[in-house]
Amino acid sequence: MGERHIWVVWGGVFIDTQFETLEPGTEELHGPFHDEATALRVWRDGTRRKVDIATHRLFVMLARDTGA
Repeated sequence: MGERHIWVVWGGVFIDTQFETLEPGTEELHGPFHDEATALRVWRDGTRRKVDIATHRLFVMLARDTGA
């Protein structure tokens, strides 16, 4: 069986522009998605909704199934 990929979109509003610590209660997790295109669409839509918040960031993350 080939390698399977699962995509998620994660982020929220961070406490500063170091983007290391999220403000409590602002966490976002979208997915899982079976293709990158869907994850990117969700990322783009989520980013556009909060474009006026300078410390809001979303990240597209890939998890690989090791079959373990």
